[in-house]
Amino acid sequence: MLDKRLSAFRRLSLRDSVTLAVAAAGIIAVGTSSVVALADDSVPSRIAMVAEEQPAAPAVTPAAAPVDAPIPGLPELPALPALPELPPVPGLTPPPPPAPVYEDNLDGWIHHALDIMAAQGIPGSYNGIYRNIMRESGGNPQAINLWDSNAAAGIPSKGLLQVIDPTFNAYHVEGTAWDIWDPVANITAACNYAAHRYGSMDNVNSAY
Repeated sequence: MLDKRLSAFRRLSLRDSVTLAVAAAGIIAVGTSSVVALADDSVPSRIAMVAEEQPAAPAVTPAAAPVDAPIPGLPELPALPALPELPPVPGLTPPPPPAPVYEDNLDGWIHHALDIMAAQGIPGSYNGIYRNIMRESGGNPQAINLWDSNAAAGIPSKGLLQVIDPTFNAYHVEGTAWDIWDPVANITAACNYAAHRYGSMDNVNSAY
């Protein structure tokens, strides 16, 4: 039987042999391309798996330049000129300045009294007032004389400048308290009295 098959194969024509060879080559080529395709399909999958296993690289944000940083190559702009002050609006009254704040002590009481006296046209200086206060009461606004002739008459001298009630009531200065023990009211009333009798508290150098 083998001899018959070989003899049949020997009897193939040249054209049949070429056709058989081309078919065999096509089968081999198809098989090879399938293997290559399988290999190519597996490579991206493996790369994707490896990439998923790697930690993501942190995003790098470029540092922002300061807003006022000069731009290289551009000239600096000149400074803007100051705006002119607007003229006052006709008929519009500006708000009054804030009231001064005085300390609650002898220095503050004298300065407060001097401002009121200046507004009322009553003469007197810081030194003249201070000097007479220290002689009359030693700076104690609650001082009272209970031994002189006024005390004997029932109207003792009171406060920083030792004022009696009738004098305080007669020379009370508007804008101060109606309280003889109030330091500012006591000073201004005494200075008003001294201005009428001696020209100014600065001219008083003894009991008055």
